[in-house]
Amino acid sequence: MPTRTTNPAKPTGFSDAEKAAARERVKELKRAGDQEAEARDVVQKLAEMPEPDRSLGERIHALVMGVSPALAPKTYYGMPAYAKDGKVICFFKPKSKFKVRYATFEFNADAKLDDGAMWPVSFAVTELTPQTEARIKELVKKAIS
Repeated sequence: MPTRTTNPAKPTGFSDAEKAAARERVKELKRAGDQEAEARDVVQKLAEMPEPDRSLGERIHALVMGVSPALAPKTYYGMPAYAKDGKVICFFKPKSKFKVRYATFEFNADAKLDDGAMWPVSFAVTELTPQTEARIKELVKKAIS
């Protein structure tokens, strides 16, 4: 059986971004249940984001909370997220966090977006137009139904 060789040019282990996300998650787990602290963390994370992530994130935060104030804001691996009954339903992933081309608004498996045998759960967001905002509201309403 051939042995596997490693490529010294290829990094091994977790990236710095992945390690930071894991550290964020540990902090979140320690704060779990303190809804006031979790909500403050979301506002703080949004304020720390560079533009255009900050503007997108703050507006998405307002949209989600406007649709359902019953959703609990909290951070999820350091990203603004919204939970129902303790389970993260949706979250905003800023492009600056992973140095990618666009931000996304995503849904976890507990979101009720089911539509046949396959449906989208991640949406690229480059700007918030009235149509984009309406779509986010529609998706959040469906997700928590």
